[in-house]
Amino acid sequence: MKKRLVEIFTGNCPLCDQTVQLVQEMATSSDQVKVYNLGQGQEGSQYLEQQAERYGLKAVPAIAVDGVVVFTGKPSYEQLQGAGFGQPTISLPSSIYLYAGMGI
Repeated sequence: MKKRLVEIFTGNCPLCDQTVQLVQEMATSSDQVKVYNLGQGQEGSQYLEQQAERYGLKAVPAIAVDGVVVFTGKPSYEQLQGAGFGQPTISLPSSIYLYAGMGI
């Protein structure tokens, strides 16, 4: 099963810390959570700046899932849940897609 990549961009702020804690608490075995602190001289900071620019980030905390920014600012538990956090990702057999496309 492919893991869902959850990237959290932070910047040394209390809301960022709360966001990281909440996402990590809700993460399942289907999630690979990476935390990037843009406010520190982290190793690979040039890469982090490029990632933030590529995602068009203007504020932190920000959360990207599989390369798509889904939240900017501190989300609530309910917002994360509505976006599928706390639920394992599922891989459906290709036949499901075939049947769905055929209207069966």
